[in-house]
Amino acid sequence: MHNDANYSFFQSVGKSFDKAAAFTNWQSGILEQIKACNAVFRMRFPVKMDDGSIKVIEAYRAQHSHHKSPCKGGIRYSDMVNQDEVMALSALMTYKCAIVNVPFGGGKGGIKINPREHSAYELEKITRRYTSEMVKKNFIGPGIDVPAPDYGTGEREMAWIVDTYTSLKPGEIDGMGCVTGKPVSQGGVRGRKEATGLGVYFGIKEVCEMSDVMEERGMTVGLKDKTIVIQGLGNVGYHSAKFFREKGGAKVIAIAEYEGAIYNADGLNEEEVFQHRKSTGSILNFPGAQNIVNSNDALELECDVLVPAALENVINGENADRIKAKIIAEAANGPCTPEADEVFIKKNILVVPDMYLNAGGVTVSYFEWLKNLSHVRYGRLEKRFTENQNNNILSQMEALTGKTVSDAERNSILHGPDEIDLVHSGLEETMISATREIMDCWRNNRAIPDMRTAAYVVAINKIATSYSELGIFP
Repeated sequence: MHNDANYSFFQSVGKSFDKAAAFTNWQSGILEQIKACNAVFRMRFPVKMDDGSIKVIEAYRAQHSHHKSPCKGGIRYSDMVNQDEVMALSALMTYKCAIVNVPFGGGKGGIKINPREHSAYELEKITRRYTSEMVKKNFIGPGIDVPAPDYGTGEREMAWIVDTYTSLKPGEIDGMGCVTGKPVSQGGVRGRKEATGLGVYFGIKEVCEMSDVMEERGMTVGLKDKTIVIQGLGNVGYHSAKFFREKGGAKVIAIAEYEGAIYNADGLNEEEVFQHRKSTGSILNFPGAQNIVNSNDALELECDVLVPAALENVINGENADRIKAKIIAEAANGPCTPEADEVFIKKNILVVPDMYLNAGGVTVSYFEWLKNLSHVRYGRLEKRFTENQNNNILSQMEALTGKTVSDAERNSILHGPDEIDLVHSGLEETMISATREIMDCWRNNRAIPDMRTAAYVVAINKIATSYSELGIFP
């Protein structure tokens, strides 16, 4: 299922790792330890269904690295969940956290069910039982392993997890920090929902500001008027489209979903498309847009930036040659196979890799975890202080110059940061720094073939440094 060649998803992550390890100077033992998946908890438990029958549920939690604590990573509910997949995704989380300087080891969990086939009550029972199994084996906790949402899960499931955890661990003062992606009323953070899509926007915007990178591909600097094709109108695809259009001034010319794709050279509004799909059950026949019956054909459209924001391995050895985008922004996990990467290196197509580009989710999860540990909302302490300070400065300026500013300007200058302002600002800082760090690594060693390998080199160097500084390896 996963790749063109006969190796598993976990082996394919290992292949990318080995490719990058050749550009580092660490001894093989350290590299071997970084690559290994440290612990996998494979469980089976019975749950009573609404019709009275018993179903045995298969579930997993992988902890790839303990070089930093806690481990961090999503939980997915999908028919496709298996041990190899959670190991691969937990490995990607380790490297992702290292690249964006979030102090966690990688983790990943999954329950092998199709959530659409279960009632809310059944899903609640499955989620709560899964949580209690992890508590029993010490595989969850604010200092041990902190899950988050992934495919098929969201705020609702995270609320069930935190409720189960805190009821099993009464009086644990930081218990709220056992999971992220919670509803705001249950200790979540504002800005978590759009975090991954906003991170994709910040990362691509920064790449498009780099004149050398743009010149190499015959593109103009900046995002304005760039044409974008988005595959997947889930949370990540929707918010990526929204920010590219609203903040970046780019044109989303096509959106693909599993039932087909739609195209409009003048640009699509993702919210209107979303509402159309909600009312008709399909994105097809959207007013003013052309239908593309096979959604995979949308990937091959002429565009500046292609954003695969759905499933892994949609761009592979079979179709990579037909891709006409100049930049591929990997918003999903593993949308391009290693075979596709080789094609893009030859064609000078820039693949901006998933392992840092979609790190907006884990970055804001980190902010949520810090909020839970500090027991105070972002902005609560400084918002009014900043507003009062800005008011004093503005009053002094007006008194000195004899000029007054308009109400709109006044509000803009006086505004003290709310939680969402601080979260978005922290995310922007994280994505810009990570983009620059990876690009600098690549520029400084021209033998590195692509941006993905450069990102792995950055990750390996950081993790190996932390191992060697722990004194584990001399």
